[in-house]
Amino acid sequence: MKHTPFYQKHVDLGAKMVEFGGFEMPVQYPKGIIAEHKAVRQGAGGVFDVSHMGEFFASGPDALKYLQTITANDVSTLVPGQAQYSCLPNESGTLIDDLIVYLLSTDSYMIVVNGATMEKDWAWFQKQAAGFDMNLTNKSDETALLAIQGKGALDILQTLTDVDLKSIEYYHFKTGKFAGVDMIISRTGYTGEPGFELYMPSDIPTTSMVWDRIFEAGKPAGLEPIGLGARDTLRLEMGYCLYGNDIDDTTNPLEAGLGWITKLNKSPECLAFPALRAIKEKGLTRKLVGFSTDEKGAIMRHGNKIVDGSGNQIGVVTSGNISPMLNKAIALGYVPTALSKDGTEIQVELRPGRVVKATVQKPPFVKPEVK
Repeated sequence: MKHTPFYQKHVDLGAKMVEFGGFEMPVQYPKGIIAEHKAVRQGAGGVFDVSHMGEFFASGPDALKYLQTITANDVSTLVPGQAQYSCLPNESGTLIDDLIVYLLSTDSYMIVVNGATMEKDWAWFQKQAAGFDMNLTNKSDETALLAIQGKGALDILQTLTDVDLKSIEYYHFKTGKFAGVDMIISRTGYTGEPGFELYMPSDIPTTSMVWDRIFEAGKPAGLEPIGLGARDTLRLEMGYCLYGNDIDDTTNPLEAGLGWITKLNKSPECLAFPALRAIKEKGLTRKLVGFSTDEKGAIMRHGNKIVDGSGNQIGVVTSGNISPMLNKAIALGYVPTALSKDGTEIQVELRPGRVVKATVQKPPFVKPEVK
């Protein structure tokens, strides 16, 4: 398994390490997932090692045209210093990955992809680059990434940089020195809470120093390291999709609720749009929805069947857990379109013979702080 530059920091802190996307990553630290979750939602915040993510760079005269043809959102709307959530659909309209596109400067972009799909994504990026006048590079191994999320993130991080963090709007970024290191400081994250993501060189001396400086600055406020377990419960409370669970190469962005990042009228258009138009015209048969249950002891999990009154499967749970903030089970899953409206009652089979009632509820399950 691969290791991020922060691997030894996690081990020294007593983290439980697991395999994730080919990397050995911390799933939780000694205080546990619930404590970590609440540190981000209610406390000063937390620090996530997300260095497993991939970073591709496209630059040159055709970089914009190229990204327009392979991503679903409209890259032409970006201004330098702005980021955009998007997805990577194939010719049949299903999803290779979801991603974020950053416009660094005119004709120069950084594309951040999921770590578990990085190799597949890179192969697709290279295949589709033929005929475009641009330079395409993969700097994933050279780039480390920390996310600092929570209400105290701005004040803690501001002590380590002269960049005015308050001036960075949501889904925007600035380049500057942080802890004396040149890096991209991005107002993005995966938790619904205020926060930033820091893209930095991946050498151990740099990453170790930055990690230590952040925790020195955050210790008085109670800043905590956060593992994959709390990262998952935090994003689930917001209803954010996780590739490999809620979206994959069998799902399309329209049924996954990602129509808002699928700009079918942009020019030049994405190579997936003919297929997606046909899907839209035919009509969706299923939709990804959120739902919750008040039944005690019920935990809806990935892969659980959604069933009708006769026990026949009509859908599937894609993500599910107990919400630490609501203290009840919440989930995402695909249901027939007719059952996708808020307030609709559905049934989830937790195991053979154990079926619970749940109610469709549009996420977020917990009110977000990010504006």
